[in-house]
Amino acid sequence: MPVPDIFLQGLARGWQVIDARELDSERELEADVIIIGTGAGGGTSAEILANAGLRVLLVEEGSLKTSSDFKNDEAKAYAELYQEASARATADATIGILQGRTVGGTTTVNWTSSFRTPDPTLAHWASEHNVTGLDSDSMAPWFAKMEERLGVAPWAVPPNANNDVIRQGCEQLGYHWKVIPRNVRGCWNLGYCGTGCPTNAKQSMLVTTLPAALDKGAVLVHSARAERLSFSGDRVSAVHCRAMDAHLSRPAGQRLTLRAPHIVLAGGGINNPGLLLRSEAPDPHQRVGKRTFLHPVNLTLAQYDRDIHGYYGAPQSIYSDHFQWDQGTSGPMGYKLEVPPMQPSITATLMGGFGMQGFQRMAALPQSNILLALLRDGFHEQSQGGSVSLRDNGDPVLDYPLNDYLWDGVRRAYLSMGEIQFAAGAKAVMPSHAHGRLSTSWADFQTQVAELSYRAHDVRLASAHVMGGCAMGDDPQTAVVDSRGRHHQLANLSILDGSLLPTSIGANPQLSIYGLVARLASQLASDLT
Repeated sequence: MPVPDIFLQGLARGWQVIDARELDSERELEADVIIIGTGAGGGTSAEILANAGLRVLLVEEGSLKTSSDFKNDEAKAYAELYQEASARATADATIGILQGRTVGGTTTVNWTSSFRTPDPTLAHWASEHNVTGLDSDSMAPWFAKMEERLGVAPWAVPPNANNDVIRQGCEQLGYHWKVIPRNVRGCWNLGYCGTGCPTNAKQSMLVTTLPAALDKGAVLVHSARAERLSFSGDRVSAVHCRAMDAHLSRPAGQRLTLRAPHIVLAGGGINNPGLLLRSEAPDPHQRVGKRTFLHPVNLTLAQYDRDIHGYYGAPQSIYSDHFQWDQGTSGPMGYKLEVPPMQPSITATLMGGFGMQGFQRMAALPQSNILLALLRDGFHEQSQGGSVSLRDNGDPVLDYPLNDYLWDGVRRAYLSMGEIQFAAGAKAVMPSHAHGRLSTSWADFQTQVAELSYRAHDVRLASAHVMGGCAMGDDPQTAVVDSRGRHHQLANLSILDGSLLPTSIGANPQLSIYGLVARLASQLASDLT
C-alpha cells in the first residue's frame, strides 16, 4: 500500500507554495517574518513563529522534493538534494562537504542521528565565547520538547552489522559505546536515509514543522536564491531574491523582492555568511564567515570473513565517545566514532581507488565495514576552523586550513578505529588515505599509520556538518549575533540555525540546532507579538 505523501496532501488542501522557476514576472511579497532557509533552523523557527500568529514567508534555494520523489536512487538524490549537486568542498577541495539543498534542508537527507549538545560544549561556550543563558539545565527542557516533537529516541531495533562492529570491538576492548537516538516514527529500516525518506518515517522538517507552518498560513517560495539584503539605517529593508534556472545551478530567472519587519537567516554556516558578504552587511570587527567548523571526518575500511551488507538498515545506530572528552575539552582534538551508510556511490567516493584497485574494493563491499571519526574542531587555539569568502560569481566558498593539531587527531583516530575493527574480527583494515593499503594485522596497521603522510589531499577527509560562520556571543567584537541570535548591528535580523554555533558540537548537530532554535525562536515570537 502506497505511503501517503504528506506534502502533496497539503498542497491539495491549499498550501501556499510558489516554485520561483515558474514565475513569468517579477514579484513583491510581504510578511511579518521572512525566513531564509528551510532546514533544522528555518523549519523549527517557521512552526514556532507561525503558531504565534505571525505571517511567515520561507525562502528555499533548493527545489521541493517529497516522499513520492524518493526512490532510493543515489545518483538522482545526490544531484537534486545536495549543495552543488553533492560536489561542495573546501576551497582547495581537501574536504568534501555533504550538505542538503532542498525543502527541509539537510534534515531531509541526513542519517537521523540526534544528540543533545554535550555538557562540556555548552560549558565551553559560556566560559570562552561569552554565551549566556544556554547552560545544560536551561537547555534540557528545550531538547526534551524537540525530542517529543520529532520522535527522537534510542533506536530500539538491533543494529545492522556495519554499526555492530563498534559494539563488538568496544566490548572486546572495554571502550564506551551506546545506542544512537534517531528522529524517526515507524521506520522501515531501509538504510537509504541519505537519499530522502520514501516512507515519511524520518521526522525531518519536510514532514513536521514545515507542514505545520503551512497549515497556519505560511508561504513557501522554493527554487529561489536570496542574493542580497538591502538596508535602511540599522535595519534590513528588503530581501532580494532571484529564481534559479531549470537545473538549480545558478540564479537566472525572475526577481523577487521580499519585505518584512523581521528577517531570519537559516541558510547554514556557508550560505548565511555568503549572503551577508554579498550584501556588504555591517561587520565592523570582520567576524562574518570566520570560525566555520566542519567536524572533519576521516575513515577506515575493514574487510571481514562474514557478510556486513552495510547498505541496509538504519545508517547510524551505535556510537562511541570513548575518545571524545578523554583528554579534556581543549586538549588534543577529541572525536566521536560512528559509521556511514555504505551504499555503493557514497562508499566509492569516501574510500577512493581507481581501476583494478577500486574494483577490488567494491567487489568486497558486502563483507566490508567503514568506521568514521567526527573530529571535534573549534575548542583549542590551534583549531580556528575555516573562513567563508566569495567566489568571483558571488557564490560562497569555505577555506579550511589544515595543521599539525588536526593531523594529530586524524592519526589517533585512525588507530582507534583500526583497533576496534580488528577487535571485532576484521581480517584487514585500511585507512582512508591516498596511499592507504590493507593491513592484515593490528601491528602492521599501527606501522602503516605511523608512516603515512599527513597533508592535504593525501588524507581523505569529508564532512556532513557545517557549523559556525556567524557565531553567537554577547561581545560584538568576537561574535556576529548575541546569545539570543540577534544581530549585533542590525536591529531586525536574527540568525537561527547552526551557523551561530561558536564551535563545533562534538556530536551530530541536528538536535542541538532544534533545541537551541526552539528556545531562541520562542523568545523572538514573544518579542514580535
